Amino acid sequence: SLTVLAPWQLGKNTMTSRENNQIEASLSADPVPVISLLPQQDSAAPEFQWRRVTAIGRYLPATQALVRLRLLGGAPAFEVLTAFAVDAGPTVLVNRGYVRPVDGNKVPEIAPPPEGSVSITARLRDSETAPVDDKQPFREGDFLQVYAIDTRQIADVLDTPLTVSYLQLADDQPGGLDVLPLPQLDAGPFLSYGIQWIAFGILAPIGLGYFAYSEIRMRRREAVNRAAAETSAEPLTVEDK
Repeated sequence: SLTVLAPWQLGKNTMTSRENNQIEASLSADPVPVISLLPQQDSAAPEFQWRRVTAIGRYLPATQALVRLRLLGGAPAFEVLTAFAVDAGPTVLVNRGYVRPVDGNKVPEIAPPPEGSVSITARLRDSETAPVDDKQPFREGDFLQVYAIDTRQIADVLDTPLTVSYLQLADDQPGGLDVLPLPQLDAGPFLSYGIQWIAFGILAPIGLGYFAYSEIRMRRREAVNRAAAETSAEPLTVEDK
């Protein structure tokens, strides 16, 4: 387990540090046209995650999905996804924001995206990985419901080609709902946990070796004492008398 947990914690620290650096850089960078980073339908731009981009095009309201089981501000939420056809560019998946469920887990009324050509500003996001268990996409009412923003999976189910990276709307944008907050710039405990597991991995064999050595010494001492006891207990011979 040591060989798994330490690399996992250090890997999480690397990912968190990378994301924090990308978010921080995006705060001061000017938006760029999305087609400069996602020029083709199969494009992805993980090195530019969180970068602000602009796009002119139209929403495709017949191509929508809800992401289930999200937790925002300590309360459950649905995230609303709608395909967006970029003028002279690819079709991208846009995360319009979130809505709260009603009556526990039911989908509320969701405002449709605007019709016609609009200009949006959003942040570039990496595709997520869909769960491999029984949590498969399903339809309920007017929406496809999914458990992750896996753009390849959503493109297959909706039969709509999408870029690999997707967009997350910024504040006050056409078609926007409640805005998703940026992650906090916090490195988290992963580095310290990883170092602790490495230290434990180094100290554990030393400790085991010490206990093994102590056990061997104790057994040798017991053997010597047992042999001495047996010698002193032997009966005297004629010569001894």
